[in-house]
Amino acid sequence: MNKSLLRDIPKVDDLIRSSALAYLFEDMPRATAIEAIREELEALRRAVLSGDIEAMPSQKSIIENAYERAKLKARPSLRGVINGTGVVLHTNLGRACIPAEAVAAIVNAARGYSTLEYDVASGSRGERYSHIEKLLCSLTGAESAMAVNNNAAAVLLVLSALTSGGEVIVSRGELVEIGGSFRVPEIMESCGAKLKEVGTTNKTHISDYENAVTEQTRAIMKVHTSNYRIVGFTETVSRQAMAETAHKNGLVFIEDLGSGSLVDLNLFGIREEPTVLDPVRAGADVVSFSGDKLLGGPQAGIIIGKKKYIDILKKHPLTRAMRIDKLTLAALEATLRCYAENRQLEAIPTLRMLACSEQELKEKAERLAAMLNESGIRAEAVAVEDQVGGGSVPMQLLKAYAVAVYTDKLTPEQLEKKLRLSEPPIIGRIDHDRYLLHVRTIEQAQFECIASAACAAVAEG
Repeated sequence: MNKSLLRDIPKVDDLIRSSALAYLFEDMPRATAIEAIREELEALRRAVLSGDIEAMPSQKSIIENAYERAKLKARPSLRGVINGTGVVLHTNLGRACIPAEAVAAIVNAARGYSTLEYDVASGSRGERYSHIEKLLCSLTGAESAMAVNNNAAAVLLVLSALTSGGEVIVSRGELVEIGGSFRVPEIMESCGAKLKEVGTTNKTHISDYENAVTEQTRAIMKVHTSNYRIVGFTETVSRQAMAETAHKNGLVFIEDLGSGSLVDLNLFGIREEPTVLDPVRAGADVVSFSGDKLLGGPQAGIIIGKKKYIDILKKHPLTRAMRIDKLTLAALEATLRCYAENRQLEAIPTLRMLACSEQELKEKAERLAAMLNESGIRAEAVAVEDQVGGGSVPMQLLKAYAVAVYTDKLTPEQLEKKLRLSEPPIIGRIDHDRYLLHVRTIEQAQFECIASAACAAVAEG
C-alpha cells in the first residue's frame, strides 16, 4: 500500500470548481453531482488503502467516473430491464411479465376514479373481490374466491382464520422453506396453530394422516414442494385420499399450490406441475396460489375453494391488512379474462415464453446474432438450457438457444458489467468464459437496443 497516494486524492471543492465538471454535470442537480464526487473519492480512498491502485488517476478520469455514478443516481431505481438470463420467472427481475391488456387496465384504474367498491347496477357499495371472483370460479370450478397481496399472505390468512388454536397435519416431506426464510412450521406457530408432522421425508402413507387425527386437529394441509423435489424411494398420498380422510373426520383440507397454473404445462414438455383445477377436482376445501408465477399476472395471493370457508377468510381481521389494491385487481382481472376468452397462449408473455420451441428459439437467436454481426460484433447462436424459475419445476431444464457475444477489447466480465449498466440495463449470463444472452426471455423488439448497447460498450473499450 502506498499511503502517499492518499495525499494525492483531490478535494471535493477542487473538483467542483473544475471546468470539466461544470460541462459534464450541467444536465443534473448540483447535489447529485456532489454526492457522486464524494462517493468516487471515497472509492479511491478504499482502493489506495487496500493496495488495489499504484498510481492516482487523472482528475479528468475521476470526474468522468463520478459522472457515470451521477447518471445512475439520476435514473429511477425501479425500472425496466432486458432479461437475457433465460429464467422466465426471475424473482430478482420481477417474475411474470404481465399481458398488454393488464398494463392498459392498470393505467385505466390509476388515472381516475374506478368501480373498486362500487356497484354501478345498484348504485350502492360493491365488493372488492367481485371483479375477479366469478372469473376465478368459472376457470377453476371453485365455489368462491378472493385475493390478497401475495401467496405468503394467503397461506398466513388461511391458517390464521381456519386453524388457530388447533393442530394441522402436514407430511414431513412438505415442510418447505421458500424465499425470505418463509417456513411452514414457523408460519403455523405465528398463526397460533400447532404443526403435527407425519410420515418421513421420502414416504408418507394415508395411515399416517389417519392415525394423527385428534380432537385438537383442525386441518390436513398439502404443501407443493415448488422449489425442490424428493426423488428415488418415495411415496406420497393422493389429493383425493387426503380430502376423503379430512372430510371423514370433519377437518378442512387445505392445499398451498405455490405457483398455480391454469394451463397443463405438459403441453410444453414441462412435467410434474399440477394445475389449479387438480386440487379443486380432488375435493380440496381451500387452495392458494400465486398470481405472478405460472398464472402470468401481477403479484397476488389467490384463494379459491368452498364458499363457507372463503366467507370466513373475507371477514377475518387480517384480510384488510393484506387486501389487494385497485391496480393489482385491475391487472389480475385483465389477466384472467385472457384465460376466459381462451387467448392465454397468445396474450400472456409467461406462457408464450414457455411454449416457444427449441427450433423457434434457434431461429430467434440466429436473428439476433446476425444483427450483432452486421454491427461489427462477433456473435453466434449456441445451444443452452433455460429455467422456468419462480420456484417452479426445479428439476427440469428447458432446451433453448442463446447468443454468445465475443469481443477482443473486453473480457466477458467487462462486457457483462457494461451492458448491465446500460440504459435499459441488459442482464445476461457468463458461462464457460462466454457472455450469453438467452433469447427465450428477450423480445424481438429489444434486439436493436441490445445491438446498440453492445456497439457502445465495445467502442468505449
